[in-house]
Amino acid sequence: MIGVLIAAGVGYLSGAVPFSYLAGRLIGGIDLRESGSGNLGASNTFRMLGARVALVVLFLDIAKGFAPTFLSPTYAGGHGAGTHWLMLAAAFGAIFGHMFSVFVKFKGGKGIATSAGAFMALAPWGFLGAFTVFAVAFGITRVVSVGSILGVTALPVCVFAANRIGLANYDPSILGVSILLAVIIIVKHISNIKRLLAGSEPRLHRNKS
Repeated sequence: MIGVLIAAGVGYLSGAVPFSYLAGRLIGGIDLRESGSGNLGASNTFRMLGARVALVVLFLDIAKGFAPTFLSPTYAGGHGAGTHWLMLAAAFGAIFGHMFSVFVKFKGGKGIATSAGAFMALAPWGFLGAFTVFAVAFGITRVVSVGSILGVTALPVCVFAANRIGLANYDPSILGVSILLAVIIIVKHISNIKRLLAGSEPRLHRNKS
């Protein structure tokens, strides 16, 4: 139990580091919570600060999900908890930290990049399948929210399929968390879904200042 709490705490503090907010303040002199979509993620960073900054933010947002999850058996493994429970706790902590960061008044992003990093460590085959769905959907539509919603919806399907066809032997709890994560992220995208239904969801492009 102590190990799980340590993993969750380290994951949260890692995920809570608001790289997009810091990039906005340090590079653009803006508060991304009040600019563009108001979302603290790579997409809004791209719109407001351009591709180079957005790629750095994207990499760091992925890393803050991957690193605490992958390393959790090392830094929290001496307290009797199973490895997969430590990794799950760190993953969920990182994703929650990104969405509700203590450093920016519990604001944050929608969790796609940090979730991708966490599942790269937790369930690599599940991540690969979900990323493929995201890439195809985004490539066709050029709408990030479409790729994100379809990708995260595909995640539990891909985790389940990897087990069924023998690519992996993921603990059932990982499938459960992938389903919960899909629900949370879809709820975070409700405003995007409303705009998609209304035909007003923007394609990804940089805002002109």
